[in-house]
Parts: sequence; structure tokens; C-alpha cells
Amino acid sequence: MEICGLVTQNKESVPLKSISVQVRVQDHVATVSSTLQYVNEEERPLEALFVFPLPADAAVCHFSAKIGEQEIVAEVQDKESARDQYDDAVSSGQQAFLLEESAESPDVFRLSVGCLSAGQNAAVTIIYITELAVQADHSLRFCLPAVLNPRYTPAGSGAGIVSEISSGCGAVPYTLTLSVHVSSPKPISKLESNCSLDPLVFLQSDHTQATVNLSPGHMFDKDFELFVFYQDTHQPSAIVEAGVTTAPPGSLMRDPVVMISLYPEFPEDVKKSLATRGEFVFVIDRSGSMGSMMHYGKGAKMRIESAKDTLLLLLKSLPMGCYFNIYGFGSHFESFFPQSVVYNQETMDQALKRVKEMKSDMGGTEILTPLKHIYSQRCHPDHPRQLFVFTDGEVGNTKEVLDLVKSHAHSHRCFSFGIGEGASAALITGMAREGSGHAQFITDTDRMQPKVMQSLRFALQPAVVNISVDWTLPDGLTVETLSPPINVLFQGQRTLIYAQLKGESSGGSEGTVTVKYSLKDQPVTNQLHFCLKPTEETGLSIHRLAARTLIRSLEQEKRSGAADVEGIRSRMVELSVQAGVSSVHTAFIAVNKDSRQTVKGPLQQRRVQTCDYSDFIHALAAPICGRSTINYCIDIDSLSLKAAQPVQPPASKFREYKQAKPKSLLGKLGQALSRNHDSKSFRHSRMMVEGCRASSARKEPQKDLLLELVSLQKASGCWDLDATLADVFGKTEDELTNQKPAQVDGSVWATLLALIWLYGCKIEQQVEWQFVAMKAASWIGSQKVGDLSQCVCAGNVLLGCQVTKETLGI
Repeated sequence: MEICGLVTQNKESVPLKSISVQVRVQDHVATVSSTLQYVNEEERPLEALFVFPLPADAAVCHFSAKIGEQEIVAEVQDKESARDQYDDAVSSGQQAFLLEESAESPDVFRLSVGCLSAGQNAAVTIIYITELAVQADHSLRFCLPAVLNPRYTPAGSGAGIVSEISSGCGAVPYTLTLSVHVSSPKPISKLESNCSLDPLVFLQSDHTQATVNLSPGHMFDKDFELFVFYQDTHQPSAIVEAGVTTAPPGSLMRDPVVMISLYPEFPEDVKKSLATRGEFVFVIDRSGSMGSMMHYGKGAKMRIESAKDTLLLLLKSLPMGCYFNIYGFGSHFESFFPQSVVYNQETMDQALKRVKEMKSDMGGTEILTPLKHIYSQRCHPDHPRQLFVFTDGEVGNTKEVLDLVKSHAHSHRCFSFGIGEGASAALITGMAREGSGHAQFITDTDRMQPKVMQSLRFALQPAVVNISVDWTLPDGLTVETLSPPINVLFQGQRTLIYAQLKGESSGGSEGTVTVKYSLKDQPVTNQLHFCLKPTEETGLSIHRLAARTLIRSLEQEKRSGAADVEGIRSRMVELSVQAGVSSVHTAFIAVNKDSRQTVKGPLQQRRVQTCDYSDFIHALAAPICGRSTINYCIDIDSLSLKAAQPVQPPASKFREYKQAKPKSLLGKLGQALSRNHDSKSFRHSRMMVEGCRASSARKEPQKDLLLELVSLQKASGCWDLDATLADVFGKTEDELTNQKPAQVDGSVWATLLALIWLYGCKIEQQVEWQFVAMKAASWIGSQKVGDLSQCVCAGNVLLGCQVTKETLGI
């Protein structure tokens, strides 16, 4: 296994001194330039590897290395040719750099650095372009991955680069500086981040340009997330970008390319009529890695606990009469019910009881097997099957999983959730894309609920069918669509179309794109008129994103069993080389031909001092227990680990500990200690571990009152009038009972109070409880209790709110 970062061939770290990142956001496209400064502190030349994460849909378009004052810019070549050139250069003593994409997962890259001289500095610069995803709160999310989690590789999968990855340990010994420049035709409302930022500086009086910097002192131990908020967001738009006059005639890079951003608007009556039928299958990752923390900041939860909170919200929001089931998976899988069951009070209670008992105790991450089992189950007529997959996305057979999901997209929709820092974007976004669903990344609990509810709203929307895209252009112009056919549309969610414009316009300056589809047997048409004049602000970003999109489509076609495999490969290589973007069949290669030096003997592979397992446990325990030394927390000798010697855990535990991440290792140690409870020393250490847990538990945040209220709702949508409900409102049960109007019973009164409290006290979180409220209002309506105006007034007085009956929807 390799440590994520720059390492020698002996898997030892080459010191990374600093990272400098410049991000330029133009509307919903980000161009990211990262410069990483390394130094060889060895006494002889060395060869090193750098394994690192990038967004799955990123188009890597530049790679260069600066040695001293000399900069070497890489070029894209066929991967096999580039590898041969790299090997020849290194063996002859030349400095060489090779950047290649993983064949198993497109969000993992490997950089080979050949013949870095003793004491020499190397500054490596990587530039990539990526689209920013729309979030439930209408922001655009940019993520700079810092964590590349170990990917679980099923036996026999033959994973390459992915299987080499390992997480590091200890403190991060380098600095990070990051600056962001945002520009858009629409005014910028605000920027938010999971990390500390300096004050936002607007560069224009109309707030269409702004800059912000990451505050000093940030330790790059988690993903950096930035959320961009624009005014008047989600308006359809088009950007036309001019080609390169020196590119071959008729090629993608020579002709103009247009990027269309569509935000479908469904008719109002359709938007209000969410489905009441469906089969909802929740697939929960219960592998060991789900015992890790969501992030490494204050107040973080374990991933499995966040998944359980998510399940609570989903189960309470399902419509009565639908079908559902819950699967847990790891090295094996199990389901709550032999087959999907009807959603009612009894089955919901059974499911919630088992959800509370769920743990991250099922070993590895074998997601392929449970998916095959689910796809083999017979679907219920008139209840379309919707999969909700929750995982930290750490698998080595990503492409095999995506192929399976795609092959069943005709009968299943797949909504995926990446849990925690470092979840594989390739797996999460890929499953949603191939399964005609939607992907969400959940890294912080205060952003979890709206994302989950957005996906449920999408799942409850009627399926869009018979989608077609038509173009109207001036005479002389034709269009070639580069994006794959659109197979899914959601209300308010962006859909991108890339297209190549060919020929010469006869004089018209405007084009039109028309999207037609059927929704609940109603024909719907969305249309966008756009200017054909190319913009001068995007460089070649749109061309490169279009090339990446086309390359991904060709790769899928190749994997799907196309006849002309070699022809498709050649087309992918040609596109990659022409556009200067990465692909699975190409690599960036740079050789410093002026750096030739005589290499006597092999390149340096002397082991560099790295942390042993006692250091690993210390790094784990210190932040959890708040102790300055490991002796207060865990007895190292109880695991037969001698700090003064090379660490060798018990053979049966070695692989488990080695694959564990720092934040999950405490749980694994506790399990190991329990399994060896006959040993006095193990019992002593177990008490220390439990003491750490108790210390941590005392610092738990206050209960989430909204989740408390949701947990009390019945499957039908009502609440019981009892002390637990009163506690949520900050009242006693007697106070609630004494104020109950005579014409309603206890459940109607309780449900009415819950609705008033939601609208009066939690309106800013409405996206999270909208389905809970819809069920409650529907249940009250079914009780036929007549005019409730007096009850609403009494409820307002009791709870100190001012909510109208019309607002409640009853």
C-alpha cells in the first residue's frame, strides 16, 4: 500500500513543504491551479510517486514541474508511449515526470517523479477544470479534496493504482495557502465554507466579482468546501466559446463549442402532486470505515451515526402505502425484511428499532453483491423502485459497480450519498448518473438534512420520459451534440449540454435550443434563446470540459461491449491529445533533457523515518481523550507493540489495524480488546478506551429538537399528545392538555401543535421537514373535524407563534 502523497518506491514520504492553490470560479465552472513544493532531503537522487485525489468529473489540462529556475511543461501522449519515454529518461539519468489517471477510478491520479537530485526542490503545478454542483440551498459547491481514503478492493478485482492507496498518520507537516476569485453575470450574494475564511472583498460595485482567501493556520486534514451563492440563481444560460485557429479543420478544438445550462420548470400542478407510490430501497454501508468521523473538526459524528440520522428523516417522510426495505452491507450483506414490505406503523417501528442498532461492524466494502441481489428482486407493479445508497465510497472496483447500475437503469433509479471526507466522487456521482438519479455529498451534519430531503423530493417527482433536444440555428451552421442523451430531468436541477458548432453562419446572431419531454402524460417544452457571439473570458475551459464529457461517453461505450474497441480507444486518445486533457488511455509526460547525470547504482530507496503504530495510536488518542501522552489512554504493551522496536501487531490484527483510519481505530481497538477479555492487560486497556469514550460522550452537543419532533411522528403523519412531545415545545404535558379545545381529540391537537411549531419556529429549515408536514396536514384533513380556526388560534397562543390556518395547508 502507498501513503497518499509523494513517496519513494519504498513507499516512504518525500517531504511536502507547501501547497498553493488558486481557484477561479466563473459562474458555475471552476479552474483550479495547485502548486506543490517538494524537496529531496536524501543524499542521492531518488524516484518518487505522488498519489492524490481530484474531482471525478475534472478535466486535467495542464501539468508542469519547475526545478530551480527551469520549468518543464508536460504534453499529453498515449499512456504506453509516455511510460516508455519516462522509463528511458529515468534510466539515462534525465529528470522526468509522468501524470496518469487511475484505470479503476477517475478521481485518483498518480504522478511519478524520476531522478530528483539530492537536496533539490521541485515545484509541481497541476491545473484542472470542473463544473460546480447545485446544492439543495441553491448554492454551488466547490470541493478541494484533501483526503484520499483507502479504497476497499474486493478479491480478484485486480485493482492497480487504487489498491496502492493508504492513509497517512500524524500531523500534516506542510502549509496550505488558498485564494478564490469569483465572477458571474449575476451578483454574488455570499460565500460560505467549512473552513475559516478571511473577509469577502468585492471588486465591483455591482458585486459580480469578489475574492476571498483561506485564513492562515489551516491544517489540510480535511476537504476544503466552498459554497457560492448568486442572486437570481438557476436561470437557463448558454456560453459560446471560440476554437483554436491552429487546430485541424473540423476538429473539436477548431470549431466553436456551446455549453447550455438548463433548469427545467415543471407545471405548477405537477410540482404539487408528489408521488404516493413507489418502492424505496435504502442501502447502507456498514463497513469498518463507516466508523470514522464525518470530518476532523469540532462536534463531528461518526459516519454510521450520520447515516442513521438520515434514515430517520427518510423513513418518517415516506408516503403511506409505499413499499420499502433497508440493506446493510460490508464483506457480506443483510436486509431488514426478506423482501420489500408495505410502509405502515408496524413496519416503520420495526425498521427504526433496527436502525438504532446498526453499527459499522460488517468488514470490507463489497457493494457489488448486494446491488446484484436487489436488482434480481421482482419489482412491484405501479411502484417504481428507487435506490438510496449511502457509502463513504471507498471501493476499488468502481467501474464494475457503475456498469451494473447502468444495465438496470430502465427499472431502477439510484440516488447516492457520499458520507464523510474523502468519499469517492467517481463512485457517488457515477452511480447517480448511470442510475438516472441524483448524487449528494454529506460532510457536515448541519448540511445533511436539506440534501437528503432534496433527493427524496426528486425521487417523489414523476419520472420524465420521451426527452428530446432540438436546435434551431442560422443557415450554414450545424450542431453535433457531444453530451450523452439526457435520460433524467429534475425540477430546478441543472442539466448541461455540450455541443460543437460547425460551418459558417449566413448572418444570424442567435440560436435556440428546445427540450421537450412528457411528465405525467403531459407534454412539456422548455426553450432557451442564446447569442452565437463567442465569449472572450473562458479561454478554452468549455472546449476542455466538452472533450472530457465526450471522452467519458466513449469510455462507457467501450466498456459496454462495443464492436470497434480499438477504434474507440484511438478516438479517445486523439481527443485527449488534441484538447490537452487527461484520459484513462493517455498520460502527461515531461522530460528535462538538459538534466542528464550519471546514475551510479539504483535510485535512492533508503527508508525515511515515518510513524510506527504506537505513533499512529497516539495521533488517534490524543484528540479524542485530550491527553498529552499515550500512557494515559492506551497501554501499548497490551497489544504487544514495543515503541522502541519496529511495530508488528498480532498477525490476526495487522491488516485490520493497517487499513484503519486514525479516527476509526479507537473503535477497532475497543473491539479487539473485547475479543481478548481474558487477558488482564487487555482488560486494563479496554477500561482506558471506554474511559476515553465516556470523556468524549460528556461533550455531546445538545439534542436537535427538530429531529426529536420528527422521531415522534407516526407513519400516518400524526403525533400523540404526551410528555415527550411537550418537552420538544418546552412545555409540560399538563400545559398542552389544559389548552386543548373541546372539539378535537388529543392526536389532532398534538399534530396541529407540531405543525404550528414547525412553521412558527423552524421555517428556515422547511426543506428538511416539508414531507413530514405534508403527511401531518393530510392526516388532519382525513379526520374531518370541521373548522380548525379556533384550534390554530389556541395553538399560536400556547406556543407563542403567529401562523395562519392557510399556511398550515389544512
